[in-house]
Amino acid sequence: MGRIDYLAVKTDPVVEDSINSDANELRAATRKLIKDATKLGGIGFGTSFLKWVASFAAIYLLILDHTNWRTNMLTSLLVPYIFFSLPSVLFNFLRGEVGKWIAFIAVVLRLFFPRHFPDWLEMPGSLILLLVVAPNFFAETLRGSWVGVLVCLIIGCYLLQEHIRASGGFRNSFTQSHGISNTIGIILLLVFPIWALVLHFL
Repeated sequence: MGRIDYLAVKTDPVVEDSINSDANELRAATRKLIKDATKLGGIGFGTSFLKWVASFAAIYLLILDHTNWRTNMLTSLLVPYIFFSLPSVLFNFLRGEVGKWIAFIAVVLRLFFPRHFPDWLEMPGSLILLLVVAPNFFAETLRGSWVGVLVCLIIGCYLLQEHIRASGGFRNSFTQSHGISNTIGIILLLVFPIWALVLHFL
């Protein structure tokens, strides 16, 4: 085999410095873009995650109220809380045809078969009806604004102070039977609206 000779390509030092400078600027811009996108994604992810947590905490407390957490608190306030905090995917799903069918069946059962309509279905039935029949002003305008988040915060604060008062103090709310899970559930109701309002007004 013959020997292959490579010719050295001569480059202009000014052009080489210019290319290196452009490459460094491009690297710096890429790093800044990734950093800013991560911050934005982190905030968006945090709000979305806390909204899911708050909704499931409210559903958990609603279920708990009809099983072994009988109190004199106005736990029906959890229905509007869920309405305002339910993630958009679930909200739109339940507001669509599926929700209409569930609401229709619930109304028919309640009207024509009241003995077969259990008490524990009252609140979920009310929630489905509220989701389906709420005007767009509530379902789109208020729900997506800081007003809806403020309503969630007020409901969470009210339920927390009522729970603490019913337990006989803050310490007792963590020491009584089922007190810890109830208190943590109610505190989780407050995390989402506080986070969302802080981000909104920053």
